[in-house]
Amino acid sequence: MPPLQPLSPAATPVHHKLSLTRKLVLLFMFCLAQFLDAFSNSALFSAIPVLEVSMGMTESQSTWIMSAFQLTFASFLLISGRISDVYNPKTGFVGGVLGLGIISLCAGFVGDTIPLIILRALTGIAASMTIPSALALLVNVFPEPLEQARAIGTFGGCTCVASSLGLMIGAMFVQWASYHWVFWFVAIVAVPTALACAFIIPPEIANTKGNLEPAAAKWKSLDLLGVTILTVALILFIFAVTSGSTDGWASAAVLVPLIISVMMVIGFFYWETRIHVNIAAIPPRTWFYPNFSILFAVALLPFFWWFTVFVMYTVLWQNVFEWSAISSAVHMLPIGVASFIMSFTGSLSRIFSPKWIILTGLSFCMVATVLLALGGGKPEDYWPYVFPALSLGSAGVMLTYTHANIAIFQAAPSSMAGTVGAIFNGALQFGSAIGLAVASSIETSVEAIHGGSHEYKGRAAVFWFLLTVAFILFISVSISYDRSTDHTPQPEHGDPGHPARRSTDSDKKLDDANVSRDHDRKSRPSESAGVGSFR
Repeated sequence: MPPLQPLSPAATPVHHKLSLTRKLVLLFMFCLAQFLDAFSNSALFSAIPVLEVSMGMTESQSTWIMSAFQLTFASFLLISGRISDVYNPKTGFVGGVLGLGIISLCAGFVGDTIPLIILRALTGIAASMTIPSALALLVNVFPEPLEQARAIGTFGGCTCVASSLGLMIGAMFVQWASYHWVFWFVAIVAVPTALACAFIIPPEIANTKGNLEPAAAKWKSLDLLGVTILTVALILFIFAVTSGSTDGWASAAVLVPLIISVMMVIGFFYWETRIHVNIAAIPPRTWFYPNFSILFAVALLPFFWWFTVFVMYTVLWQNVFEWSAISSAVHMLPIGVASFIMSFTGSLSRIFSPKWIILTGLSFCMVATVLLALGGGKPEDYWPYVFPALSLGSAGVMLTYTHANIAIFQAAPSSMAGTVGAIFNGALQFGSAIGLAVASSIETSVEAIHGGSHEYKGRAAVFWFLLTVAFILFISVSISYDRSTDHTPQPEHGDPGHPARRSTDSDKKLDDANVSRDHDRKSRPSESAGVGSFR
């Protein structure tokens, strides 16, 4: 095995080594922001029934209380990632956390449906600013490979822990106080966190190569046209798949935005091939970095699995079994416990190939999904079927999530940390949005001919579909994941002081079309340069 090298050369501007205590405090702040993003969504699961009654919501309106956040969060991740890479990630992080707190504070005072949906959409935009910037800062705080792997694992683990605790805390607020406190809790934590981070995040770890560029160059590097096209496309796409499960897939309100979004995505990728590789939001070469594409595909599963379990069993336990919100949340705790434990396995990626760890996680997930498909329709099925499935499945999904996250940062240049974080987290959100829409359609179709929502057949069909998705990913990783690049130094790109640049043939053609030949001769490596040539 070659000697370990820093995964984040972007951190080289840091001249003052941070103490371990300072690093841990910063990690805690980044994890707290991740926790709040997930909590602000999961806590509402327990509050939705109360909101429906108090505001007189229709079923579609209550769906959009959840979907409005997901729509804007996923859609604005890319522009947030570009801002973090080009400008200052500290500003983006502090602004995002502060915005999350202020908007949540306002949402707690709202008593009408439409204003609440609008505020939920704005909350998603604020939350989207925190994730790419937190990851960009995190890889600079922990440049050493082993520390970085552990930190990324811990950061990612906060999502599922927050989802489980969000159900519990949200249920407590709903039962013992009011749903308003679901929003106010986020504000009480987020605002002081943002103010503290403004002082404790040292400016040196917020430095990026883009910080040194003139303002005009920074503005051009944002690729505003590209990210605008993709952002609008994603908004339309998520709107379509979310509406499809309630309005019907054949309706014009679903088909029109779906078709337009697909055309805009194609237009976005075409546009990215027409501009210089160094200012493209997602350079074409990105998808050709070792294992990047297969890791992106793997990222579609984790949130899909977790959210499907949350939605299916929260409704079943509360509406069919008539369990209380708190009782339902307690029965979900195995998910949070298993995920929390597995979030500390990041260091395994420096010992074993991420391929074997991801395949192990997918295997656990498949076994658990089979258990959920076979049993769970009766209260007495919890201990023999549901409990082991929640524990084993969540452990497997967390293994998959953690090590795909670590591996995808290893695959791409450190100068793209914010963008890579946006792409990975976008895949998580798209997987859950598309998967839940399909799952809802499957459940509704099966229940229509098999006894309605009080029967388990519709939910069982969803879990068989989920098993199929996990199996396809298992086969894809087995065939497509290339282990030859494991534990090799991270590729560089866009660093004029570093002779090594990883390029595809199409990128070189783009370079020829956009920069002078003399500059290319000085800065471009030989065509045969591979990962092993980086120093």
